Order: sequence, then C-alpha cells, then structure tokens
Amino acid sequence: MSLISAENLEVRHGATRAVFGVSMAIEPKEIVTIVGPNGSGKSTLLRALIGAVHPAAGTITRAPKLRVGYVPQKLQIDPTLPLTVRRFLNLPKRVSSAVARAALARTGVEALEGRQLSGLSGGQLQRVLLARAILNDPQLLVLDEATQGLDQPASADFYRLIETLRDELGCAVLMVSHELHVVMSATDRVICMNGHICCEGTPAVVTAAPAYRDLFGTGTGGALALYRHRHDHDHGACNDPDHRHTHDHEEPATV
Repeated sequence: MSLISAENLEVRHGATRAVFGVSMAIEPKEIVTIVGPNGSGKSTLLRALIGAVHPAAGTITRAPKLRVGYVPQKLQIDPTLPLTVRRFLNLPKRVSSAVARAALARTGVEALEGRQLSGLSGGQLQRVLLARAILNDPQLLVLDEATQGLDQPASADFYRLIETLRDELGCAVLMVSHELHVVMSATDRVICMNGHICCEGTPAVVTAAPAYRDLFGTGTGGALALYRHRHDHDHGACNDPDHRHTHDHEEPATV
C-alpha cells in the first residue's frame, strides 16, 4: 500500500490554479524529489499532500495513522527569544532526553543541545529541524527545499544524511528541491513539475534536450550533463494536464 497518494489533484491560490491534474503516489522506503522552476507548484503540492492546504479538486489518500516528519523551507526565529535546541525539541510535545539526544546524534548535532536556536548557523539549524522531524520515527520524511541557503558542499552532505536516515529508519522521503544536480545522486524517482507533472522517472537523465534545459535554465552548469534525459515535448509550452508525454530515460553517461 502507498504511504500517500493523490488523484487528479488541483490546488488554487484564489482564482489561480497552482497545481492541476496531478496524480502520484509515494511508496515505502523510496526517495522522491519534486523539481521545477519557481512558481511551478512544488511546495504547494507538498503542503497539499501533508494536509497543510486544502485541494480544490481531486483526492488525497494517506495510509492509516501515517507518521510524517516535516522539515520546513525556513524557520523564522525571534533573536530575543530564549529558546535552546533542547527546549525546541519539546515543541509541541515533550520528549525524553534520551530520545532528543538520539535524534540530535543521528543528524550530527548532539553538541548543540544547550545552544540558543537563534545563534545557530543555517546548516546547524537545518540539522536540528531534521532531528525534530525524526523524533516520532516517521514513515514519511518530508522536506521543503531544506537546503535553501546552504552552499553546495553543505547541501551535498545534508542529502547524504537524508539517504542514511532513510536506510536507518526505513522511511520514505519526499522532498522539494531546486538543486537537481545534488539531489539526483540520492533520489530513486524525480517528479518534474510545472503546474502539472511534466515528467516522472528515475534520476538517470541529462539536459541535452532543449525542453529540459529551457525549464531549468542553462545556469546549472555541466553537472546535469552527467545524466541523459530526452523528452519529446516542451515543458514550458504545455499547460494541458490531460496531454500525455513520452520519455526516454537512459543510464548515467560519462562526460
């Protein structure tokens, strides 16, 4: 049984359709990454799946008593608020010191337990947020652009940690990312969004096709050329959720 699934999902921001015609499912223990340009509906889709926003149409089905751990895109903290890492892990539900320390140790920040949350670096804060997300031994770990603001080496380390946690906890991972060249190495399946799902498949892809390069831009550099990905359609030109696309995915090429 899928952990969570959507059928013909539509989410609106006022009169604007942010997400439309989306059908997908997340299976146990897989890592799924949602990618797409700004404004493509990635985060909106993620928030709809976890119940943070209500769809205008379609259905969402979750496994009974599904345990979800969530890492937000960012967390605004009042620098004058006296809140240590340990106290933060007690929100909204108190946890034992043993459980808190085990979660911090898993994410590599056990030494930060007594530090003020407002004094942490971006990378430290994201690992603390990740520790909080795994306190309830989640079946599904959800991350909304959790590496935003981190440099490439820090992002790569963070995603390797996610892969390790997937293996240790046996959970599935659903993440939104704009860093395709980093995420790909730890992803089982990629969902490419532009309002609807443009394409979906394994991370063995390349930006040689003009349609794929047009969607993500050419500023991503040569890293994406490690994968071959060919489409027979133009992502940017297609706004029809009922239009069917075909794909040709190949194994990573050496460049």
